[in-house]
Amino acid sequence: MALLQTHNIIKDFPAGDTNVRVLHDVSVDVKAGELTMLVGPSGCGKTTLLSIMTGILTPTSGKIIIDGTELTALRDREKVLFRRERLGFVFQQFNLLPALTAAENAAVPLIAAGLSFEDAIKRAEGVLAEIGMGKHTAKKPNQLSGGQQQRVAFARALVHRPRVLVCDEPTSALDAATGQQVMEILRAVALQPDCAVIVVTHDNRIYHFADRMIHMADGRIERSEARGEIHDA
Repeated sequence: MALLQTHNIIKDFPAGDTNVRVLHDVSVDVKAGELTMLVGPSGCGKTTLLSIMTGILTPTSGKIIIDGTELTALRDREKVLFRRERLGFVFQQFNLLPALTAAENAAVPLIAAGLSFEDAIKRAEGVLAEIGMGKHTAKKPNQLSGGQQQRVAFARALVHRPRVLVCDEPTSALDAATGQQVMEILRAVALQPDCAVIVVTHDNRIYHFADRMIHMADGRIERSEARGEIHDA
């Protein structure tokens, strides 16, 4: 079942007196229970597509449907609320707040949603424990390794139990061993039947974690491969 769908997405950006087309009629299905990777050379449109999938950018034309809701039909305020409830984000930069502990950083989405500080911290500590960070909840970012900071970023993305987890180059700043550990966490999330994980990456060390790999070039989908085809390739 497709949890996220894009239908005929076109995206133009203004360039002087004309427009540059960055995405050309892109249609993608992201299935629940799968880890989908978007791959391709720099400048091919991966991050633009990811931003449109999540409602951060508005397409020139086309539709995005997530969990039965047409994201492109929502007002800006409705999109913000939708993202806060249904989507989780992990960025290449961890974007942790240096003055907050690991638990407090992970609890930020819950506090922003109106949960009490005590309940938010308790839930954040539980998520951190699930991903091997239970002993580090009181530490601040400068007391954590890069891999540990990435796990805190994952906890922050997962703490509100999103249906879709979106990751932009989650392993690019990590060594090979830590990157594998991080991907194992993502894989565990993706195996939940009511969730989906989307990863934009250049890191071919993690391709084997994908259930589906979507190859992009020049703003178009070149091909889509299922898990067995990826391994054969």
